[in-house]
Amino acid sequence: MSKSLLTLTPVETVACCNPLATEPLSEEHAIQIAPLLKALADPARLRLLSLVASHRDGEACVCDLNDAFELSQPTISHHLKVLHEAGLLDRHKRGVWVYYAVRRDALASLADLLGGVGQ
Repeated sequence: MSKSLLTLTPVETVACCNPLATEPLSEEHAIQIAPLLKALADPARLRLLSLVASHRDGEACVCDLNDAFELSQPTISHHLKVLHEAGLLDRHKRGVWVYYAVRRDALASLADLLGGVGQ
């Protein structure tokens, strides 16, 4: 079986890891999870994730998010793409618009990974 078939996405890796406070992450898991955390490390992306998550019906279009930022629509779209590629947002197209929704399972897995820290 090819090793590439066994590669997990950052979100899948987070879901299978024990909380950080229970045992240290392996180097491999840390490398796999880092892109997810990097996606969240940008203030604009963190705000976008929050805006999408708290938007009515749990989804938002780029057109719904533009006014919250002093960023161009292409820049906002780029940030949304990064969040999508990290596995934090789902997206689907309706007509000419792309709608984004938070992957609550990804956030839950991330919360579980960080759970117990400081307790």
